[in-house]
Amino acid sequence: MMIIDAVALSCLQPASGETRAARLLKEIMDSPPALPFEATGDTIRQLADRLGIPPPEQPSAIAAARDWAGKALQRAAKAGLIAIPISDPAYPPWLRQIVDPPIVLWVKGTLADLTTPAIAVVGSRHATPTGLALGRQLAEGLAEAGFTIVSGLARGVDGVSHEGALAVGGKTLGVLGCGADVIYPSEHRDLTARVAASGGVLSELPPGTTPQPHYFPLRNRIISGLSRAVVVIEASDRSGSLITARMALEQGRDVLAVPGNVLSGRNRGCHALIKDGARLVETVGDVLDELGWAKTEQKQANLVGKPLETNALGSHLESRMAVGETYDADSLAGLMGWAPSQLLAELAALEIRGRLIRVPGGWVRQAGRQC
Repeated sequence: MMIIDAVALSCLQPASGETRAARLLKEIMDSPPALPFEATGDTIRQLADRLGIPPPEQPSAIAAARDWAGKALQRAAKAGLIAIPISDPAYPPWLRQIVDPPIVLWVKGTLADLTTPAIAVVGSRHATPTGLALGRQLAEGLAEAGFTIVSGLARGVDGVSHEGALAVGGKTLGVLGCGADVIYPSEHRDLTARVAASGGVLSELPPGTTPQPHYFPLRNRIISGLSRAVVVIEASDRSGSLITARMALEQGRDVLAVPGNVLSGRNRGCHALIKDGARLVETVGDVLDELGWAKTEQKQANLVGKPLETNALGSHLESRMAVGETYDADSLAGLMGWAPSQLLAELAALEIRGRLIRVPGGWVRQAGRQC
């Protein structure tokens, strides 16, 4: 299938975020005889017929779709994006299996080796410091065990999950609810660039598409579709992460959840998942056990049951804090030059280890503690 024709096919999908065109193309592809992709004009007409585009309008609709596709490809080239159609061997094989795989993926970056198994780590945009620390350290451990970490490049748990994979030199994929050339949220500009360099930033939405609420459930099916399993952290009963979990179950993926405080309400979604049969996660080893991941290398074996602990970044942060002096988050962010999500994750980890104490106005490094 020529790229321009695949992009034109994707244009027939409504802007509302509905995936009927993707479902119909998957049906056509899977129906015998196998679809002759060389006859793409016929493919577009079949899809247009089944989408209810009236026959008299088909020629103009198809011509308009191809014209739009050409402009989208030009914009992608300027932004450094590549378009990967579903017929391309580089298209992620696990994603191709779902009932409504994107007709085209727009990718910025190398698109990490997709034969490597992937795990999604998702959670609240407004996570607590403990939730941020858990997200980062689970991602670190899973990346060290050989998994690609998939998440949504959002604030909160998503952001620290990418940071965790990057901190150990792992691979990570960020899936956006906007065009792959659009930075959202704006404070993740640097993180987005690093994720692209590690693996890839991708979207099924054409270049230049701005984020809209109805695009995020659409994005979530791609996060779960790329992954063998989805780990959920700090999801309330109305969390968007639960949409990802539901889609993962529909796609036959494993769903795992991290339990938390029962009083705050922040973890009700995770607790509901556990009640419904999701695996309870306390350590990286729990995830590896659920997937039956062979722990043959010493590096993997050392991760099983690994407790929360500080890493080199946390030690570096601690070393910059004078004993007995109170530091607020803004002062520490300026001191370290870190994003707020990264800073809070490290502070939480140090607090859990007893290296810092929380006081009114910020954090204090405890006397007698060594870095």
